[in-house]
Parts: sequence; structure tokens; C-alpha cells
Amino acid sequence: MESARCKAFLAAVEAGSFSKAAEVLNYTPSGVSQLVSALENELGFSLLRRNKKGVIPTENGEKILPAVREFLLQENRIYQLAAEMNGLLIGSITIAAYSSIATHWLPGVIRAFQADYPQIQIKLMEGIRQEVTKWLDEKIADVAFLSFKDPMPYEWIPLANDPMLAVLPKTHPLAAAASYPLQNCEAERFIMPALGRDVDVVALFQNNNLNPDIQFSTLENFAAMAMIEQGLGMSIMNELITRKWQGDVVKLPLDPPQQITLGIALPSLQNSSPSVKRFVKYAVDRLTC
Repeated sequence: MESARCKAFLAAVEAGSFSKAAEVLNYTPSGVSQLVSALENELGFSLLRRNKKGVIPTENGEKILPAVREFLLQENRIYQLAAEMNGLLIGSITIAAYSSIATHWLPGVIRAFQADYPQIQIKLMEGIRQEVTKWLDEKIADVAFLSFKDPMPYEWIPLANDPMLAVLPKTHPLAAAASYPLQNCEAERFIMPALGRDVDVVALFQNNNLNPDIQFSTLENFAAMAMIEQGLGMSIMNELITRKWQGDVVKLPLDPPQQITLGIALPSLQNSSPSVKRFVKYAVDRLTC
């Protein structure tokens, strides 16, 4: 199987058209189309559905995408290993991370890493857990930074524990309290981030047999905090995501105390590319508490 055909297929899927894929690959649109057609002939089934708006993967194309990404990753690892043997370190790393980690932890790690390895390209993708794990499963991301959840289907490297906090409007009756009783959530207008299903908060409720009244849901925690500032309800978040928030809200520790573990997940550290291994080491050295 020729890697050029696989690259053309992947670029067409990600760009949504042969013309846009051609710009990325520095080919002509007809050249991209011919490479994809050759791959389809080699495999014996259609990979893309063509229409006037562009291209989308067929059902078989969707199924084979992770394997194509893995094939190209393995090719990239070979080149990186060869470069390392020749005294160079080149390559690229795609990182998927919670926005809290991408905002507060990773910039410092990336700065230190790039100072030593300027030839390595880094792509940072931010998302909620559902997105981060999907990118890891589909081989879009090489490594992920997220919270631990059992079962953990990836190799896991813990970094630090992060306390969970109650985030309240300034007018809340418990705004001046030393802590927030967790069971009070059932009597609150609760705002749930992460498309209405924040995995860490849902697990917290399940472990404590709580059934809160979810009045609003948001994608990001920052939107939830803005709603809390306006007195629309309250929420529970990990401490890291609330850092540097300039809004007028109250953040209280929970009673009883609750925490999550943040860390690194990846399919296999041993089988990762040299650049990924180096980056993971930098992250562990700088973030482990």
C-alpha cells in the first residue's frame, strides 16, 4: 500500500474536497482524485462519496480511517527513528487536551520543549472528554491530557490531583461559607458543562447518590461561569479550569472534599514516536506533583 494514496485519502476527508486537499498536499485536484481512486481499486471498495459540494467518507471509508491514520503514523515513526539515529530529532506531535490543561499547564511545557527541539511541530487540540478520547481512538491525536476514568483503555500516567469546587454567584446564601455541602446540589439550579454531561461531575454525583436539577447545559466551563455570574445557577468544576477567571463568582471547596486525577493517556508509550516520548518526559518532569 502506497503512503501517498493514504495521505491523499486522509487529506480529502479532513479537507472535505479534492481541491482543498490538493492545496494541503501541493498536488493538483486531479492528482488527489487519481490517488484516492487507485487506493479504492487496491482495496476493492469505495472510500469517498463525491458530490458537487465536495467529498465525504463512505461507511467503509469511515471504518478504515483509523487504520489509515495508524499506517501513516507508523511511517512517520520510521522517519523519526532514522533521524534520531542520525543525530537529529524531527517530526510532529498532535496533543489532545482539556481546555484547562491546554490553558494552564501545556504552554510552559511546550515552550521548554520547543526551546530544545525547535524542529518538532506541535498541534494542540482542545476539547471536552468526549472529543479528546475520540481523537485518541481515531488516531488523530498522539497523546491526550485528561482526567482518569475507570476503566482506562489507554496507558495512563498520572500527573496531579485537582480538587473539585462549587462555583456560586456572589448572591448565593452560602457565598460566605467555608465550604459547600455537596448534598445541597439537589436543591440548586445546576449548570452542567460538557454538553450537559461533564464526566467528572457525573461520576461525582453517581458516587454520592445525588440527583441534581440540571437547569442549563453548556459546552465550555467558561460559559457556565458567565451564567453563574448572572445568578442563573451554580455548578461544580475542577479547580484548574477556574484559574484566572475574572468573573464575579465564589469558589468554595466541597464538603466532603472531592478531587479528580489529571494525567496523560496514550495507546502505548513504548511504541510511540521518539518525539512523543520526549514530550511526555518533559510533561512528567514539569507537571508531576
